[in-house]
Amino acid sequence: MQYPRIVHHGAAKGVTGSCHRLQVSEDRALLVDCGLFQGQDADHLDSLAQHRVRFSVDDVLALVVTHVHIDHIGRLPYLLAAGYRGPILCSVPSARLLPLVIEDALKIGFTRDRALIERFLAEVAGRLVPLDYRQWHTVLDDARHRIRVKLQRAGHILGSAYVEVDVRDHATGESQRTVFSGDLGAPYAPLLPAPRPPYRADTLVIESTYGDRRHEDRTTRRARLRGAIDRALENAGSVVIPAFSIGRTQELLYELEGLIHGASDSRWRELEIIVDSPLAARFTRVYRELRPWWDAEAQRRLRGGRHPLSFENLYTVNDHAEHEQTVDYLARTHRPAVVIAASGMVTGGRVVNYLKRMLGDPRHAVVFIGYQGAGTPGRDIQRYGPRGGWVLLDGERIDIRAHIETVSGYSAHADQQNLLDFIRRMRHPPRQVRLVHGEHDAQLAFKARIEEWAREAGREVEVTLGLDHQVD
Repeated sequence: MQYPRIVHHGAAKGVTGSCHRLQVSEDRALLVDCGLFQGQDADHLDSLAQHRVRFSVDDVLALVVTHVHIDHIGRLPYLLAAGYRGPILCSVPSARLLPLVIEDALKIGFTRDRALIERFLAEVAGRLVPLDYRQWHTVLDDARHRIRVKLQRAGHILGSAYVEVDVRDHATGESQRTVFSGDLGAPYAPLLPAPRPPYRADTLVIESTYGDRRHEDRTTRRARLRGAIDRALENAGSVVIPAFSIGRTQELLYELEGLIHGASDSRWRELEIIVDSPLAARFTRVYRELRPWWDAEAQRRLRGGRHPLSFENLYTVNDHAEHEQTVDYLARTHRPAVVIAASGMVTGGRVVNYLKRMLGDPRHAVVFIGYQGAGTPGRDIQRYGPRGGWVLLDGERIDIRAHIETVSGYSAHADQQNLLDFIRRMRHPPRQVRLVHGEHDAQLAFKARIEEWAREAGREVEVTLGLDHQVD
């Protein structure tokens, strides 16, 4: 058998459950991410099988975490339960954020026993190895192999990285460079610099979430977000934005602060921005502490005396009683407000209560700014809402009368052109490209686009789908 080789334990035929193995030799491997399955990706699995680690961990030298979204790290507790005892490599910001995500995941899926949670978090903390961007880290260097890892900024969420793995076989003298994209961000994302491609890759494992479409540009997306809020102000209604607690919430706050700062309309200057997610509030506080990793534009705002993640109009809902009061107040009074609440795909969380009360009222609006996975309530609202359909929330049929809008320019994921640019702008582009983290149609469309570019550029590139290399 030829090494190194890549197999997938998730996200090969869907967009969640990312987990990729680089098998260096029969007895040595690296694992890149270990995430939960969600939405349609989990439909064929029972609740335990969604989480269970059914692959061997005895040969895993290190787990490399690209970023701390739950579909990339949610199986970490199960990985440790399966016997993994090695280090957890991640960026410096991710090392700050990861314990918050895991603590929340433990409360939802494992236990609310504080002593058990603290014991597990201590175990994780003892394994975390924060790495600086753009620096090689040697995982192993002995008579057989030298294995090095380098993290590069991916522009997806704060702390996100794509991973370069350099494997040298001392017996043959050959080196192989494998790059795992993780989730790549779109250019011009608030707070984050755009990802720059690596110098070279022999093999590239790349996401394809939006491999079949293009995003709106920044000017268009700002105008559409402003327009959705303007309509709510005219209609005396609220705007509900389902958003993940980490990443989208903070970038949306940054954008809203900019819109309010530049507004001449008094209604905008008085508009309440409500974050109803204790976890999002905690992440936002840590984001503020991680200012050194913000991009140049955000740094200029700070130097100008502005506070993009802590401004006057911002209001945070804390406990559950306050949440219920806020839902009732906005639904009853129709006071214009923007509510940002988790979860991003409406699979649970506080956003469900807002939607149950507000979807049936045409004065309100729901704005989706992130990817809605197949099989999630968010996808159903996005798909059927504009034609007056309905959605099941907590087993209850809710007719959709609110205005539904999708602003794709705020996606945390690169679009087809961004993904292609990541490949073609390498000084030495890969000869092998493996597509993961995308629905089948998106993967096929992106495969065709890469092959078209390769023909035009006179390059030999083999493009395969991760599905062809999936294992349990």
